[in-house]
Amino acid sequence: MRQIPVDTSAASVMAAQPPQPKVKDRRTGEIAVDAETGATLMTVNVMFAANDTVELLSVTVPKTGISGDLTMGTPVALTGLVARPWERDGRHGIAFRAVAVTSLVEGATKPQVA
Repeated sequence: MRQIPVDTSAASVMAAQPPQPKVKDRRTGEIAVDAETGATLMTVNVMFAANDTVELLSVTVPKTGISGDLTMGTPVALTGLVARPWERDGRHGIAFRAVAVTSLVEGATKPQVA
């Protein structure tokens, strides 16, 4: 699958909601896990401001890559952010995935080691 690295160096990024488990199957409530590591996947909604535009992005990140208290408005850093174009059943979009989402508020904890 094609992955496009996203440069966040000139952007301001803030948490829009606390992290939530990523649901793989809405009918059964099954939670998604990383195919390679087995880590639980989380969804973090962030406000991404760059070039006089603000977008709300939903970013998938392993639970072990989340650090600090990510409440609404918390400034965050997105490590290893990539965009993945997708298409299924005539629908299409862009999925965002990061290695880590780290609070930039002083006193935030470091990501958990898997």
